[in-house]
Amino acid sequence: MLTSLRNPQVRAVVQLRDRRHRQAQRRFVIEGRRELACAADAGWALRTLYHCPERAAGGEAALLRRCEAAGADCVATSRAVFERMSYRRTPDGLLAVADAPELTLAKLPADPARCGTGCGAGELWLVAAAIGVPGNLGAMLRSADAVGASGVLVADAAVDVFNPNVVRASMGALFTTPLAVAGAEAARDWLAGRGVRVVLADPASARDYTMADFSGDLAIVVGSESAGLDDGWRRYPAVRVPMAGRVDSLNAATAAAVLLFEARRQRLAGCAT
Repeated sequence: MLTSLRNPQVRAVVQLRDRRHRQAQRRFVIEGRRELACAADAGWALRTLYHCPERAAGGEAALLRRCEAAGADCVATSRAVFERMSYRRTPDGLLAVADAPELTLAKLPADPARCGTGCGAGELWLVAAAIGVPGNLGAMLRSADAVGASGVLVADAAVDVFNPNVVRASMGALFTTPLAVAGAEAARDWLAGRGVRVVLADPASARDYTMADFSGDLAIVVGSESAGLDDGWRRYPAVRVPMAGRVDSLNAATAAAVLLFEARRQRLAGCAT
């Protein structure tokens, strides 16, 4: 059992909270049973899985066996060591160090999912453009997973997709949703090459989202709340979520969820007809 707070392994895990260390080592931390189960199901490479018996909630044995069979080293820790490595206020006793894969456009599936409707609806992509809040990016991944989106393009990334708060907010969707990180121009070229229509979320648009056509091969682009979208996106049509109160716009992750579920609603309606 790992019991010393001075052990080099403990220090190495703690360092992975910092983006520089994650990028230099090409590794990151996955914490939580749900997140680890999603990563294991998706075949992500786990190097070391740390588990704390004092924090165990029960039922961890099967996941530990799966990860160990897949090549991970399973290391038990004391409560003090685990709480030092953990990023969470209430850890559940499971944490792993994983390899960070290259998330390039070229590695996206050649034949992506069709919006999860099961009726041949077109591709549905979410573009998270220059999103700077890790929790927002994680929540956007979660919404994309929830509607069965074809994938997520992180354009002009302002936050590292392997940030612990992205991992936590995604609730495991980081591992279940096809994902690529690219510059905005490369993302636009990739979408154009696939013949995917683009619709922007813009609170200044005159067209309500309920009046828009979200059928066919489509990408929904949601930008940073502070900086908005760059000029390269402005040539595409935009929609807004109407606001009846004092505030003039929704949180970026909430806006993405509203538009994604509207796209799914329209596609399901199309299947019914």
